[in-house]
Amino acid sequence: MTNPSPDAAAGAAWELLAEHGSFGGVQRFHRHASAEIGLPMRFALYLPPQALQGQRVPLVVYLAGLTCTEETFTIKAGAQRMAAALGLALLMPDTSPRGADVPGEAESWDFGVGAGFYLDATRAPWSRHWRMESYLMNELLPQVWRHAPLQRERSGLFGHSMGGHGALTLALRHPGVFASVSALSPICAPTQCAWGIKAFSGYLGEDRSVWPAHDASELMRAQPSAPYPRGILVDQGLADKFLAEQQLLPEAFEAACAAVGQPLTLRRHAGYDHGYYFIATMVEDHLRHHAQHLDRSAA
Repeated sequence: MTNPSPDAAAGAAWELLAEHGSFGGVQRFHRHASAEIGLPMRFALYLPPQALQGQRVPLVVYLAGLTCTEETFTIKAGAQRMAAALGLALLMPDTSPRGADVPGEAESWDFGVGAGFYLDATRAPWSRHWRMESYLMNELLPQVWRHAPLQRERSGLFGHSMGGHGALTLALRHPGVFASVSALSPICAPTQCAWGIKAFSGYLGEDRSVWPAHDASELMRAQPSAPYPRGILVDQGLADKFLAEQQLLPEAFEAACAAVGQPLTLRRHAGYDHGYYFIATMVEDHLRHHAQHLDRSAA
């Protein structure tokens, strides 16, 4: 069995912070200098045993939620066991810029400004470093596709909460890049909820005409036909306090999918809240969803 590292170009750019054997594969944590963000960024990359044996494998990208880092899902969700069984690599980027010294950055995380929200801010002072969409789509993913043993055309995207918003919006804003998409407890209509309104006001300004371009329900409603005809999977806990507070609004995304004929499996689960016990319960189903769709994408 071999244990491939990134090639020389990536090795020079990616600092290896930690490496752990996991279910026959390897879990690595990296840091690199981001040109898009203008600050160091961290990410976690899991390579399953199939990749260590020389195969090129599909990739599933996970976008975490508010207050999380590249470590949160990686450590708490227990995803590596199923990823190893299915032969999936996992990429877990950090959620946000760190250490920008923007006034109010740390104090603002409770409502979204300060967290990355997986978009490019256009309003100062956030516009200098808060470029998470460009970072992910134009920098991190191309590097990972290029330098890790992956099949670029077999890439899936999922996330939780703010990361569920990111997964749905980025999948819709970048057609053809991801062959599968799913979400856990996503913020489905940020133009209609307090979290989204505060974040969009801070990052994009008060002109609400530009906000729908980053709202999954609005983006879906604008589709001429179903962008993911094999289906999208969304899971939502019914004991989620943020659901009760009208922050998540899955019914808006459900209606938008119905309007354009997009197949959607929206599962509602009694007794589950917004946290990682729910994510750990559902992660196997989501990885199987991606594995099935990514296997078809190779046909």
